Amino acid sequence: MRKGSVYYFENAPRVRSYSSCVGKKEGEGPLGDCFDIVGEDDRFGEETWEKAESAMVMTSVHGAVSKAGLEMGDIGCLLGGDLLNQCVSTSYAVREMGVRFLGLYGACSTMAESLILGASLINGGLESKVICTASSHFCSAERQYRYPLEYGGQRTPTAQWTATASGSVLLSEKGGKAAVTRAMAGRIYDPGVTDSANMGAAMALAAYETISGYFMDTGEKPRDYDLIVTGDLAQVGRDIVLSMAGEQGLELSGVYEDCGIMLYDRDRQDVHAGGSGCGCSAAVLCGHILPGLEKGLYKRVLFCGTGALLSPVITSQGESIPGICHLVCLEAL
Repeated sequence: MRKGSVYYFENAPRVRSYSSCVGKKEGEGPLGDCFDIVGEDDRFGEETWEKAESAMVMTSVHGAVSKAGLEMGDIGCLLGGDLLNQCVSTSYAVREMGVRFLGLYGACSTMAESLILGASLINGGLESKVICTASSHFCSAERQYRYPLEYGGQRTPTAQWTATASGSVLLSEKGGKAAVTRAMAGRIYDPGVTDSANMGAAMALAAYETISGYFMDTGEKPRDYDLIVTGDLAQVGRDIVLSMAGEQGLELSGVYEDCGIMLYDRDRQDVHAGGSGCGCSAAVLCGHILPGLEKGLYKRVLFCGTGALLSPVITSQGESIPGICHLVCLEAL
């Protein structure tokens, strides 16, 4: 059912299980003890960064399936993607699984996008069990979007660190202690930012519009939620969202946080403005937010995936960077 721009899942899909796999730097951050698997190095036993990212996807997907006491043959469909061209990290991982696959690209909003679509399949009775997944890898993303690591380019203060991480969620009709109850697909907004090292500013407007639009359509207030989290605006984008919300009388302070800030210790780890990448919000979701719902730390959470819809070709042509934000409401049962 839809009211305004908000989807209401009458047969609220359950979060049956979840799993996370992260790199060494992420394991050294504030949430390091929350993740299922922390790599000793970022190659995960593979020859290339791209294969390493695929290995993370396989690890988190199989981890979620195993935790539910299931096998891959029990999964109806897998939905997910990554930052690389043609989503090769995810598709090359899934080719080993023998499961039906819907490849997605929403940049850093991919995890939220996969949850919306996966929940829709279950709510509509088309599937009974789906996997939603997203990943990123610092080294594979640097090679595609910026410069080879050997180049040693300088990073500006607004730049974000692409997380080496993957998170997978198994949604089903039954089981689990949390559910996807509502969702809101985002619109594309373009504030005119052309600096690819300032993605937080490029995505902030989309995040604010989706969050404020959700409260306008539902009639609720931010205080009705224990946590509102974006992923991933980092410090620059988060500050912009708080400023815009304050100007419009939407009180987010005290309840709003960003996955790109939560994943790293910015005082101790050299990540500049904070984290980014599809795997950043996916890992924070599976390592911190969902366990928090299970343990009673949170009752209601708005998980808002934000994506900068750019490519190296487009930005080199001087184009501005559009942003998008998809929202998912998660509630403890």
